[in-house]
Amino acid sequence: MFENLQDRLGSIFEGLTKRGALSEKDVSEAMREVRRALLEADVALPVARDFIKKVTERAVGQEVLRSVTPGQQVIKIVHDEMISMLAGGGEGDDAPAAAPEEGSADDAAGIDLAAVAPVPVMMVGLQGSGKTTSTAKIAIRLRDKAKRKVLMASLDVRRPAAQEQLKVLGEQAEIDTLPIVAGQDPVAISKRAMEAGRLGGYDVVMLDTAGRLAVDEALMAEMAEIKSAANPHEILLVADSLTGQDAVNTADLFNKRVGLTGIVLTRADGDGRGGAALSMRAVTGKPIKLLGTGEKLDEMEVFRADRIAGRILGMGDVVSLVEKAAETLDAEKAEKMAAKMKKGQFDLDDLAEQLKQMAKLGGMSGVMAMMPGMGKAKKQLDAAGMDDGVLKRQAAIISSMTKAERRNPKVLNASRKKRVAKGSGTQVQEVNRVLKMHRQMADVFKAMGKKGGKKGMAALMGAMGGGLPPGVTPPGGLGGPMGGGLPPGLGGGMPSGGAGLPGLGGAPTLPGLGGPKKK
Repeated sequence: MFENLQDRLGSIFEGLTKRGALSEKDVSEAMREVRRALLEADVALPVARDFIKKVTERAVGQEVLRSVTPGQQVIKIVHDEMISMLAGGGEGDDAPAAAPEEGSADDAAGIDLAAVAPVPVMMVGLQGSGKTTSTAKIAIRLRDKAKRKVLMASLDVRRPAAQEQLKVLGEQAEIDTLPIVAGQDPVAISKRAMEAGRLGGYDVVMLDTAGRLAVDEALMAEMAEIKSAANPHEILLVADSLTGQDAVNTADLFNKRVGLTGIVLTRADGDGRGGAALSMRAVTGKPIKLLGTGEKLDEMEVFRADRIAGRILGMGDVVSLVEKAAETLDAEKAEKMAAKMKKGQFDLDDLAEQLKQMAKLGGMSGVMAMMPGMGKAKKQLDAAGMDDGVLKRQAAIISSMTKAERRNPKVLNASRKKRVAKGSGTQVQEVNRVLKMHRQMADVFKAMGKKGGKKGMAALMGAMGGGLPPGVTPPGGLGGPMGGGLPPGLGGGMPSGGAGLPGLGGAPTLPGLGGPKKK
């Protein structure tokens, strides 16, 4: 969602950091470009003006202009002010609700649960914004992350099959839904849902209300009646981030009429320009609590201002990557893989498992988007046609081999390679590329088992070039800060990191990607 804004800001800041010293004129010109970039990204004009004013006041101070690295200081100020804009924290803001204490039940769920059970959570928004799906996603988070018993109820009696849709989602997610009673109005359904929540021992009752194509008086009157009947602890607006500035206007109208407690932004994985997320908090004064990051029911994450700001400014989001890995990767398999690698054993079945783990983390693009300094490499890959389909083709190639061939790739002669290529719908050249990548990785892991330490990792960084087309070379020099402390499944070849995605535990090298840039 923030790709265009990230590209614009990246080019602006690259020009600043190349200069040894900055003048007030340099800063002012850069801030004009930043303002233009924000407006093009659909950020509300008053929000962009206020942001630029605050950054400029801090950036033209003597401690910045006379510092050793003034360009980096300006970037830090922009980063700090962007966090402030996204998270609030000014006088009168309810910032703690946007960022609950990490590790708490509220933090795991993304919403405030500090109320007497059953806690009513009312979902509001326009038709088509993703309310019903978001209701199911939040219910899953409440069950899995916060260990809460959840009941979902559809109050949408206007849209055809809306109640049936929530029922189907509940069956898919194994979340209880309120039985449908034909002819009941939304207020009566909300009262029945709360009563069922009390009698059934539920911790949370999710109320999925009806939407309209636009904000109107009938919609607001219905929302007010439901609010009066259910007395919801949370009123969450579900807004489509692809609608840009119109989503901000919708949020402002809902907040003024029914009093929001938070916002859920859907389709954050789309190609929207990101202005809605940047403006929403400042315009409404209400926190963005959750982001819908995909179509699947488990693709929703807690909104954290510092991490989103880091992604926008190309600083990556390694913490979220580690958290996602801890959630999705199989620790037992990772430990077994680590033990094999220490013995120098690495066959094509192991490579297939690595590719599967990469796909669980969102594919190459998803991982690279969260890694610092990988923006240019990601563009190179896109330009070369190296999308996440590469992982699927590589996995298909390995699946088209016999068990004996996967365990001992040396038996793959020319005729066998042709058979594998035909079976996987690829070319022999692609089969050779997968075999070359596996051979290099296997050699390196064997060497690491003997040498260990930095020599082995240096060899790993140079060994992964087999999967890339000519001219695509990710930047080097990013290894140090990421090594060692990652959970099993993210460590790659690092002795203390465990098995998993080769290269993520100390070097930005991934299956099918190239090694560091040659000087």
